[in-house]
Amino acid sequence: MRRVESERSSKVSLESEDRPWGSWHVIDVNPGYKIKRIHVNPGHRLSLQTHEHRSEHWVVVFGVATCEIDGETVIAGPGHSVDVPLGAKHRLGNEGKEELVIVEVQHGAYTGEDDICRHEDDFGRVG
Repeated sequence: MRRVESERSSKVSLESEDRPWGSWHVIDVNPGYKIKRIHVNPGHRLSLQTHEHRSEHWVVVFGVATCEIDGETVIAGPGHSVDVPLGAKHRLGNEGKEELVIVEVQHGAYTGEDDICRHEDDFGRVG
């Protein structure tokens, strides 16, 4: 399900989307960057994926994140951050019993939702 929510200005509309693993909400977007709040349900994880046009920086707000980046696993709790370099194969997961909330800052010339190549996916969305 895809929703578009109005912001203060009629020129700005911020996206929000429910996914099988949780949801994401765009907080801010401008040329060169996008900021999202991502919620990951307990026991779920995102696709193992790469991006051609952007890097990402994750800051854990609530819960414990299991971050896989180019085959290495990093566990991050509230206040910790993880960098995902451009082109790195990565995945974010929540192995805990509470919701995981992160803020994701995307940097790059293009931050569209179609800049994704899924390598593995628990919900059959590979490609």
